[in-house]
Amino acid sequence: MRADEQLKYTRNIGIMAHIDAGKTTTSERILYYTGLTHRIGEVHDGAATMDWMVQEQERGITITSAATTAFWNYDGQKYKINLIDTPGHVDFTVEVERSLRVLDGAVATFCAVGGVEPQSETVWRQADKYNVPRIAYVNKMDRSGANFLEVARQMRDILGANPCPIELPIGAEEHFKGVIDLIAMKALYWHDETLGAEYSVEDIPADMVEEAQSFRDKMLEAVAEYDDDLMAKYFDDPSTITVDEIKRALRAATLKMDIVPMLCGSSFKNKGVQPLLDAVCAYLPSPSDAGELVGHAMTDPDKEEVRRPIFEDPMCALVFKIATDPYVGRLVFFRVYSGQIDAGSYVYNSRSGKKERISRLFQMHSNKQNPMETIGCGDIGAGVGFKDVRTGDTLCSENHPIVLEAMDFPAPVLGIAVEPKTQKDLDRLGVGLQKLSEEDPTFQVETNEETGQTIIRGMGELHLDIIIDRLRREFNVECNQGQPQVTYKETISRPVELREVFKKQTGGRGKFADIICRVEPVDDDFEGSLQFIDEVKGGDIPKEFIPSIAKGFQNAMRSGVLAGYPVEQLKVTVLDGSFHPVDSDQLSFELCAMQAFRNACVKAKPVLLEPIMKVEVVTPEENMGDVIGDLNKRRGQVQGMETSRSGARIVKAVAPLAEMFGYVTALRTITSGRATSTMSFSHYSEVSRAIAEKVLTECQGRVDLLK
Repeated sequence: MRADEQLKYTRNIGIMAHIDAGKTTTSERILYYTGLTHRIGEVHDGAATMDWMVQEQERGITITSAATTAFWNYDGQKYKINLIDTPGHVDFTVEVERSLRVLDGAVATFCAVGGVEPQSETVWRQADKYNVPRIAYVNKMDRSGANFLEVARQMRDILGANPCPIELPIGAEEHFKGVIDLIAMKALYWHDETLGAEYSVEDIPADMVEEAQSFRDKMLEAVAEYDDDLMAKYFDDPSTITVDEIKRALRAATLKMDIVPMLCGSSFKNKGVQPLLDAVCAYLPSPSDAGELVGHAMTDPDKEEVRRPIFEDPMCALVFKIATDPYVGRLVFFRVYSGQIDAGSYVYNSRSGKKERISRLFQMHSNKQNPMETIGCGDIGAGVGFKDVRTGDTLCSENHPIVLEAMDFPAPVLGIAVEPKTQKDLDRLGVGLQKLSEEDPTFQVETNEETGQTIIRGMGELHLDIIIDRLRREFNVECNQGQPQVTYKETISRPVELREVFKKQTGGRGKFADIICRVEPVDDDFEGSLQFIDEVKGGDIPKEFIPSIAKGFQNAMRSGVLAGYPVEQLKVTVLDGSFHPVDSDQLSFELCAMQAFRNACVKAKPVLLEPIMKVEVVTPEENMGDVIGDLNKRRGQVQGMETSRSGARIVKAVAPLAEMFGYVTALRTITSGRATSTMSFSHYSEVSRAIAEKVLTECQGRVDLLK
């Protein structure tokens, strides 16, 4: 088969879901049924192939996304499936973000009991952001309270999706036996003695024929809306519609993201995984279906560069993950969009402007590497030998440079101080933190200039716990750690206009810059950090100095005037100014802007912002009053209450992160361990005067500026 033909039979997919919906269990079955493993690894035994980290095995959760490649025979063709198993915990949402950026399709997994849960919503929005077509798999149909059709309703109401069931469960809870294929109108039953590797295709049970026909009609009606030929047949004589016609129309609608085909099963009980693999091959896109990739030229961000998913186009790849392997060193994961990468060849990094030699290439199977000579167009692989590379970098041909759209990562919201227990561990701590921050863009390390402390920042308590644990196990560094500290931000609350003059004369050529600017809160619809407007007329400030003014304000925003916290957003309008023909240069205007920022912010009534978390608590009815009372004590605001299908109450609230440390332990105490909670970052909000004074006093900030 020619290489470009093989692309048609390649699928780059990810499995995404809320924590504990069964992503890794489903991945393990896929590995087993495709012949990649010869025994099924269970998450609860700490033996899952895709959860290879010690921390994952101990906790029974996925922390880092793991990639593998499997092959599946469908419709007489051998399909290559590059699979990425992603985490469900909100602290590791960056792993989902960067995986979705390079995937063509996704399997959204839902718990048949929990339905659409908070993190299900988060990953669904991430897939929307990157226009990733997906199919839905309702797992855990064997559990008490399982309800396939209720999950479909929640997908419609909460996610705004258009789910289209192409299967119906036969039985539910402990009576779940198999599924009805609504396209072929056959029943599938799995054999427990073969661990689900074999299943029989039989006639639909007599008591379900009418229900199956009803749902098949609904499926045909939904699919026919997106295919004119099918619509005509549907109105003339639905019995003339063939299986191939349904699949073709369903695939087209799925690729356009108009429909989400829905399947069901119980991965743990080895039922339903093979039809899921068939659906991946039938309905999710190949690299060819993804179409042309649009980037921009290195020298001109407005000039588009296009790469087609073919081997003849210049090589182009995107780095989406960096990992440290104890045996091969720094592993760089990338997706090749056009051309191919050869082992031992040179690639051009369009961010650094440098050539890098790739000494070895690998196809990944979790944490194991299979050496490869070439990673071709449409494939996902890993390489060793890079010296200067970061997540989001574009690798390309030096003669045909291109810059692909980078990834956006959320800023850390929590920080703790760390120090090695012994002085000899100091260097190892530095090396360990540097490698971990390279791997994880949401993990940041900084040194407090006043105290000299090393501060590590992350997305939550679990995130930082894992980092400390990895320092101990992988880098042999025992750490003392301080209490968690919230990452506050600053902003201004009123406009200020001022003139700033920067003069420096030390003999010879001096420094001179003069700017008149207005500094104010950003417009409501602005989404970036610095809203910069140039209104200088008549060349009073030469055009070449304007970018330096913007750069000065941008750099100054890293440290606010209240307590040195970053300034989240700022609008700056440069109105006028002057320059000196000899003494003015770019550095002078940059320094002048930084000076103007500090003087303006002092007068613009600066305020402190704190991170607000979205909290969802599932609690028994009798404990609801205590749970709400505890949230109120934590400055929380209850936004709504619902009743789940199991009769428990779901409390939705927002609360400041500063008040939520140790909340899981407190919740267990209040409810005798019967309640569960999830927490994710929502937004930044202004703190009250009393809280601001307390925070600024603790960090020796400028309380006087709050007046």
